[in-house]
Amino acid sequence: MAIDPAASGAVLKRERVRDALLELIEARSPGEAVPSERALCARLGVSRPTVRAAVDELVVAGLLVREHGRGMFVAAEKITQELVPEHAALTVPQAKGVWTSRILEFRTLPAGARVGRRLRVSPAAEVRYAARLRLVDGAPMAIEHLHLPAALVPGLTGAELEQGDLYEHFRDRHGVRVVEAVQSVEPTVVTRAEAELLDVPELSPALLFERLTTDTEGRPVECVRSVYRGDRYRIVSRLALGQGAPRGGGAERAQEGHHPGFPPGDLTSRGPVSSRRTESSSTTEPRLPEHAHARCGIFPSSICA
Repeated sequence: MAIDPAASGAVLKRERVRDALLELIEARSPGEAVPSERALCARLGVSRPTVRAAVDELVVAGLLVREHGRGMFVAAEKITQELVPEHAALTVPQAKGVWTSRILEFRTLPAGARVGRRLRVSPAAEVRYAARLRLVDGAPMAIEHLHLPAALVPGLTGAELEQGDLYEHFRDRHGVRVVEAVQSVEPTVVTRAEAELLDVPELSPALLFERLTTDTEGRPVECVRSVYRGDRYRIVSRLALGQGAPRGGGAERAQEGHHPGFPPGDLTSRGPVSSRRTESSSTTEPRLPEHAHARCGIFPSSICA
């Protein structure tokens, strides 16, 4: 499982090592051992500092556990809370500020096993990979890693990734109309490399967004991982509580279990908790408007090019 030679750029190499470690984690059960850093270096064909940085990131993310004298193990599974019911839609309002992008890396390379599974293509199929620095009013806000099936956007250019609305470029230049996305949001901290790009101290709090976007034909068109600095970015939710909350679209299911942000027993009414506008800190299923003008409320990366 050596890292592909095409992954020569520093940002891309770190991303490929991270994906390789995630493959190992996903193939194991919680508590199961993971190969040592030395073994991973030989297996992946990369240096010890590169592996250690990726392992450190996954430890901080709560996916790996280090035990002194014993080794590394897969962490316990995270509790997932969906704020939007399975069949409901979410309209995302615009975020404040003027959003621009600067390309860090942009190339074509094989999808690999993990990205290939998410995009439903062969591991050998070509994808367009881009790392972008997202800026708001000129200040760095986020780092974004995109993987796009090359067959769907064969003529994609760097200018499209830096200027205008990427989803509008998909529609107008490539005939691809995005319609839906599944996205997760969770807390993390920035690595040393991310801190330098975002102009914040190492290990500063951040938000990790992961999103899979599909088009009108149900094809995955975009697999994205974004890290947003926690000191400048926040998500605001508007919730409808109690008996007056809208029903339907799976709302009945919301009456059972734990409502995010509300300890059990805190709600005087046992009615549903439903989101009306913007969700935060859990798995969401936003439905993209046809022209994708929404910017950065819940899935804040490619929409706001």
